[in-house]
Amino acid sequence: MRVSIVIPALNEAAALPGTLQSLQQQMDVQAWEVLVVDGASSDATCTIAQMNGAKVLHAPRGRAVQMNRGAAASAGDVLLFLHADTRLPPDALQQLTQAISSGYSWGRFDVQIQGQSPWLKVVGHGMNVRSRVSGIATGDQAIFVTRAAFNAVGGFPPQPLMEDIALSSQLKRLGRPACLRARLITSGRRWEAHGIWRTILLMWRLRLAYWCGVSPERLATLYQ
Repeated sequence: MRVSIVIPALNEAAALPGTLQSLQQQMDVQAWEVLVVDGASSDATCTIAQMNGAKVLHAPRGRAVQMNRGAAASAGDVLLFLHADTRLPPDALQQLTQAISSGYSWGRFDVQIQGQSPWLKVVGHGMNVRSRVSGIATGDQAIFVTRAAFNAVGGFPPQPLMEDIALSSQLKRLGRPACLRARLITSGRRWEAHGIWRTILLMWRLRLAYWCGVSPERLATLYQ
């Protein structure tokens, strides 16, 4: 079972080295491939990706578009979509392949948010519980999916926000996700830069608006 890791990136020169180096430490070259899909970065993102053994692709800016581009160019039986500031747990490949072999067509990992504030532990715990109850995964949790399931739902919808929620909703129709308890580590920079509670409230407002039918384009404008 070969796993293709797709990393959408835009000006991630600071975060990307740690992510790629952590992958190299656990990578079996026969089982993994890493594709960094750049959305027209103005920094050294592409150079850093190449120096760390990743295949670099280019696509118009937008996570959904970039991830679909990576999926189309990949060779894996399973696709794993990873944020540029996120590090997988050491036994990620083993747990992922066990989940797929046991009958799951998709899933995600638990998340631990790294940062200065102790409240980030609460945020991460809340994300994990909510996801386990709802069956909806977010991009922070490193969604993985068989190629067959990904193709069956048409990949990520080409929308500027909530593409992970939309994909999860479609995949749920094929079956519940494997909610792996192994914790990946993701950066809390977004929460700390804009204020933890302010960011939480904003995201809940956006999700509520999304479920009420507000267009992703309108939500992206509010998010920015």
